Amino acid sequence: MLKKIIVGIAGDLNTVTMKLGCVLMAWALYLSLGVLWASQMLLAASFETLQCEGPVCTEESSCHVEDDLTDASEAGFQVKGYTFSEPFHLIVSYDWLILQGPAKPVFEGDPLVLRCQAWQDWPLTQVTFYRDGSALGPPGPNREFSIAAVQEADSGHYHCSGIFQSPGPGSPETASVVAITVQELFPAPILRAIPSAEPQAGGPMTLSCQTKLPLQRSAARLLFSFYKNGRTVQSRGVSSEFQIPTASEDHSGSYWCEAATEDNQVWKQSPQLEIRVQGPPGSAPLTLNPAPQKSAAPGTAPEEAPGPLPPLPTPSSEDPGFSSPLGMPDPHLYHQMGLLLKHMQDVRVLLGHLLMELRELSGHRKPGTTKATAE
Repeated sequence: MLKKIIVGIAGDLNTVTMKLGCVLMAWALYLSLGVLWASQMLLAASFETLQCEGPVCTEESSCHVEDDLTDASEAGFQVKGYTFSEPFHLIVSYDWLILQGPAKPVFEGDPLVLRCQAWQDWPLTQVTFYRDGSALGPPGPNREFSIAAVQEADSGHYHCSGIFQSPGPGSPETASVVAITVQELFPAPILRAIPSAEPQAGGPMTLSCQTKLPLQRSAARLLFSFYKNGRTVQSRGVSSEFQIPTASEDHSGSYWCEAATEDNQVWKQSPQLEIRVQGPPGSAPLTLNPAPQKSAAPGTAPEEAPGPLPPLPTPSSEDPGFSSPLGMPDPHLYHQMGLLLKHMQDVRVLLGHLLMELRELSGHRKPGTTKATAE
């Protein structure tokens, strides 16, 4: 009887041992599958090394970060002696195929490089890049797509596709879409005249080409040039102003300016600005000496010379006829009226000479007419 009990207990132990072994094997298989899946995710991220470069500074240290940084845009920001880098966005993906794009904002004139990255960098064929669903070229082995200098029109949704070679899945794969936005480097400049677009002759005038760079590219340098009536009046330079020390009527015309980057990848023109330089406030009337009066013919009574003509009125700022509707003198109308009065003076002088010639001609004809009557 005891022998049967011992045999029964031994059989139960064997059964328990077998069941426990099966459970342990199932858990081992489950854990191995979990480890394999986790390793796949880590490998798909295509190992990245993040490194912070620069001196380590604290409030007690004597190093000066400002002396080691040459570009203000790379300095980041400081808080109580500590210097922090710009934020960096890291995206981890476990897809078979991903499209790697720029991490920083993209501006006009920047180069753009997109890379079609395969899992574990396996070989690809028939790689094609797309923007907004349209292919940017025929399929080929090149995994990179680049634009030397992007424009705002290059903004869009990009993705790539390719076929894995062995040991990949061997089927076409498509990467997720990546949005690329090309930002404006600077707006089109505006040309402004100081003190105004209708300055008085003899005074100074300054033309200013005004635009602005974004904060991220504040360290960039723009070059400016100025044009008048299709001709260059100031070649490209760092100054955004064109100065005229003494304006004259010859400086009137249509002006515009141009702003461009040093590499000339981005350049923009301003709208045209019409400049009208006003003449002097008034011009003195011309006084011409009258022609000497010729003696009358014999036998005729001398005729009186025409007396001096009354002077024409000159424009005055007190005359409401030369003022604007707001009661302020209009320099342009004032100048035009002065020219008109000058022409009227010239016409009067010509009429005086014509009248004297007619009187002289009539004096010569009178003796001949008397002699014919006597005969």
